[in-house]
Amino acid sequence: MSATGSRIARVQAYALRYPEPHDSGRIRHLNLARVESDDGAVGWGECVTHLPEAALAVKTLIDCGFGQLLLDQDPLDVKGLWERMRTHAFWTGHGGLVSFAISALDIALWDLAGHLRGLPVHEMLGGRRLDRVRTCASVILDTLDLERTTAEFAGYRELGYTAVKGGWGQTPEAGFGTDAARDLAVAAAVREGVGEDVQMALDVSARARWSAEHACEMAQALAEIDLAWLEDALPHDDLDGWRMLRQAAPMPLATGERCWTASQYETLAASGCVDTVLIDPGRVDGISGMWEATKIAAAHGVGMIPHSWSSAINTAASLHVFAAAPNGVVFELKPHPSPMQHELVSDPFEQRDGWLAVRDDPGLGVTVDEAAVRSYVFQ
Repeated sequence: MSATGSRIARVQAYALRYPEPHDSGRIRHLNLARVESDDGAVGWGECVTHLPEAALAVKTLIDCGFGQLLLDQDPLDVKGLWERMRTHAFWTGHGGLVSFAISALDIALWDLAGHLRGLPVHEMLGGRRLDRVRTCASVILDTLDLERTTAEFAGYRELGYTAVKGGWGQTPEAGFGTDAARDLAVAAAVREGVGEDVQMALDVSARARWSAEHACEMAQALAEIDLAWLEDALPHDDLDGWRMLRQAAPMPLATGERCWTASQYETLAASGCVDTVLIDPGRVDGISGMWEATKIAAAHGVGMIPHSWSSAINTAASLHVFAAAPNGVVFELKPHPSPMQHELVSDPFEQRDGWLAVRDDPGLGVTVDEAAVRSYVFQ
């Protein structure tokens, strides 16, 4: 029996569809999980499924499988329930849809336990080291209109951001990394916009498919831009390529947002090839998985940046881990209003002068608008 006497009474999954303003209004998908105790306390979680078929599949996994494992269990036994879900995946394996489902439920369990205990998640992780975090405006680049790009990034500087990141492309086939001459022009346009004092990072589109040799050439060509980090220049599992790039690159290197498990982060961090890993709680088995991966990175002297480019629930989960972690680098945010940030919760996150306050409210510290959830459900 829980110390509060509570048991988990209901688990619900929602597949949501919404237009993403930061991606030219393109339709994206995510899943939410709602876990309720028998005394009425509620926790919310999220996974970043992105595609409709994945969102529907994860809803089925939660409704018919992983969610059922939680019923009538102690809601304060977050670690035990995380391990119970991971054990359940002995046949299906870890990663992909399974990790998405576990991620949403684990985040919801942390939120629920926080409400029941009257504690913020960061306190349950061992206590916050920070009362505010430095933010980074993270956006998809317009690689085809350099004048607009310069003005856009100048705007982020004026909003108080001391770090910016641009990547991929509003036109995917012209994403950053797909044309060397254009890439260098885009990098120069961003630097012109933010000036010399704002940290700047670039994220290579997966469509680029750089070879290690080309990545080395581009890293050297980008030296004068003074990057805070170059991200995803190669697939995260191409360790031979990363070793070559580490020898050639004058700037810090980052990758990891497409990893699924703490063991994959162990491989990356132990390789000595990267300076920073990006971790997404909506992908890497939730807050529990993100915390494990963060501790592994810290043990190897590797920094951590949350890949929190999704809803306010994902932002909240990432913020608690970042606040408790010893190796946080900077905290990424979408700089403009979006439905999943500003409609999904009644208390959206807003940076002020380049900083974001760490909340001390119980659980995740956000209030989900259930009417908004229902308005974006697509099946």
